[in-house]
Amino acid sequence: MDDEKRIDKAAYVLKAVAHPLRIKIIQMLNENKELNVSTIYKNLNAEQSLISHHLINMRDKGILDIRRSGKNIYYFLVDTAVAEVIDCIYKSKLLN
Repeated sequence: MDDEKRIDKAAYVLKAVAHPLRIKIIQMLNENKELNVSTIYKNLNAEQSLISHHLINMRDKGILDIRRSGKNIYYFLVDTAVAEVIDCIYKSKLLN
């Protein structure tokens, strides 16, 4: 992949996670490996429809994927590097 495509992909991923709830979801999934929608929205004290919207959006963009088990759908990070990028931002001088 050439530099221009890598830069475009990086911008795409950063835009896909650039929302406080999405960052929280990514952190939760990084800590727990996979979670269902109910667990996520209860832990974030947010509406189920709002969390579902963010989960679907991140899944459509390739950040998350799902595993089905009976009636339950479990979300997980496709690549934990996204969580590592967020962690780097937390550790940077930008937030201090």
